[in-house]
Amino acid sequence: MPVSDTNEHYPAKGRVIIHLDMNAFYCSVHEAEQPENYKDKPTAVAGSVELRKGIVVTCSYAARRMGVKTGMTVRQAMKLCPSLILIRPDFDLYRKYSRGFMTIARQYTPLVESVSIDECYMDITGSKLFGTPLEIADSLQKRILTEWSLPCSIGLAPNKLLAKMASDMEKPNGLTVLRIRDVPQLLWDKPCDTLFGIGRKTAEKLTKMNIRTIGQLAHTDEQLLIKQFGVMGSWMKTAAHGIDHSVVNGNRELNKSIGHTTTLPSDIVAKEDAHRVLLNLSDQTCRRLRRQKLVALTVQITVRRQDMTTINRSHTLAVPTDTTDIVYREACRLFDLHWSHGEPVRLLGVALQNLTLVDETAMQLDLFSYEEQPKKEALTKAMDRLRDKFGEDAVLTAGMLGDDPSALIRNKRIRGTSLQRDDGLLYIDE
Repeated sequence: MPVSDTNEHYPAKGRVIIHLDMNAFYCSVHEAEQPENYKDKPTAVAGSVELRKGIVVTCSYAARRMGVKTGMTVRQAMKLCPSLILIRPDFDLYRKYSRGFMTIARQYTPLVESVSIDECYMDITGSKLFGTPLEIADSLQKRILTEWSLPCSIGLAPNKLLAKMASDMEKPNGLTVLRIRDVPQLLWDKPCDTLFGIGRKTAEKLTKMNIRTIGQLAHTDEQLLIKQFGVMGSWMKTAAHGIDHSVVNGNRELNKSIGHTTTLPSDIVAKEDAHRVLLNLSDQTCRRLRRQKLVALTVQITVRRQDMTTINRSHTLAVPTDTTDIVYREACRLFDLHWSHGEPVRLLGVALQNLTLVDETAMQLDLFSYEEQPKKEALTKAMDRLRDKFGEDAVLTAGMLGDDPSALIRNKRIRGTSLQRDDGLLYIDE
């Protein structure tokens, strides 16, 4: 999309927001490090390179032109592009380059909000010293390419929503301006799921309501949307008009830890009962972790004895995780190792530490076997969706319920869902 209003100055009122999005970041980093090996070649960063069973995390634009896509198995990608060069991930290197382009961004404004390893928002409303918004965006793009050899796309808009959508309009190396007055012409004829923040499931529900485009969404009665979607319905109508009041948070930091503890109604003396509580705590903690798009490297348990003395024991995993069964197994191992048989327990807790954004870790690579990983991920997502819709007690893991499998369905509203046991967890067929 061509850039317009080249001489546009800062508005008297309102904000000026940039969304900076690196293009094919991991592959671009390797190309910057070793251009003689990777420049303009079809490359993909993937796990289990030797076994050809990993998943493509990202691929270069040369590979994309051959049909390779993120999320494919390596085997599928190699069939489409036999010349594909597979690269083992190097997250220390990616973090180095991420810090590099973020440092450049912060030279234009202190209001830089990092949302993942390869993208950030910038509020440049107060950055007039560096030129007009377009001059700043152009300078930023050129400096990142010159100093770090990384291509990026930039969206320039009066709010975060439109800046994000603008940066997606032209890749790679795009620079797109999107103003509220442009929304009817440029966005209203597009499907609802192209509006940032609306996912496939929500778009499908909108389609059933005969709302197929962003323009139709913008003209839908707000009360009807609220009735169907709750507070999100009001947000969707506002967003369809290109309005977004969220601010760029320059002080955003990750939580140092996430955890849950529970004081037991009566002291526990049986290992099996303690394990059941630890499963519940692990499940709640991992769900919070996934909501914040984080993974954890360290699992810690808290045990308070009958005499009120408290111990904390932790272990650092080999690979970061957000998976309940991994955290649960480690919590049980720590408990069994540090608990004396028959000793009454008054309080239990599970905490996760050494947190990082999921986009900065290898968590999505080949951590499980090739056959098991998609099934486990689908299970977790399905359980999260049911809880989002019906409440936290709508779905429980089987291990929490003892010998009462009839308690698996906690809410009559989900009796139509097909449920079955699988590896001690509740499996949802959709």
